[in-house]
Amino acid sequence: MCVAVLAWKTHPDYPLMFAGNRDELHARPSLAAGFWDDVPEVLGGRDLKAGGTWLGVSRGGRFAVVTNYRIGPNPQSGPRSRGELTADFLRGDAAPQTYLHAVAKRAKEYAPFSLIVGDADTLWYCSNRDPRAPFALTPGIHGLSNHLLDTPWPKVSVSMARLEALLAHNAGTSDALFKLLADRTPAPIASLPDTGIGVQREQALSSVFVVNPEYGTRCSSLILRARNGDLDFAERRFDAEGRGLETRYFDVAGNET
Repeated sequence: MCVAVLAWKTHPDYPLMFAGNRDELHARPSLAAGFWDDVPEVLGGRDLKAGGTWLGVSRGGRFAVVTNYRIGPNPQSGPRSRGELTADFLRGDAAPQTYLHAVAKRAKEYAPFSLIVGDADTLWYCSNRDPRAPFALTPGIHGLSNHLLDTPWPKVSVSMARLEALLAHNAGTSDALFKLLADRTPAPIASLPDTGIGVQREQALSSVFVVNPEYGTRCSSLILRARNGDLDFAERRFDAEGRGLETRYFDVAGNET
């Protein structure tokens, strides 16, 4: 997932509102969002190459999302898959803070990553590229792409601003959030970051929604967690030409909080 924005403890009805796009090689096999056969309490997509997930939730109210950290033209790899960072949290029971402190101790075993995990009470962030991590997220609007949390890349800044505007007008509906994620406008060259991949590639990846026959936006995902713990999860999948394939909606009943 290459852009994600969330509102944490800012909406009167939804303590967590999340919207994100997963960008990936179209040839990499994965399953659409669903409850996992081997871990029925976990809901999310599934990477069929390594078995983990980029984004998921659990029936118990756990939440996790991971992105890679872009350095140069060739993606870095590690002995362990970044997708297990989310999967292990979702099927476990450790508190977010406890889990991420354990992750920090073995962080060098993974390629560069940014990871957010949480439950009904707290959200925590960790990255093996951020010396401040792990740390708790403060209430407010946060954004993440292929760098550190709240790094003002164009796609992050514009998505955070649009989410803030939706909340200000109490318009954070699924349709509005999917529209936020559908913007295919590339950023101006002057505003692009320099991650070592060249200006042309930087601009091609700078839009919120990326269309490319080899690597692009595979799905858009929404999460709305209500104050009583009930959770709405939606995923819209796309083909290599950016055409919508299907939209899946899930209701996950939670416990009173």
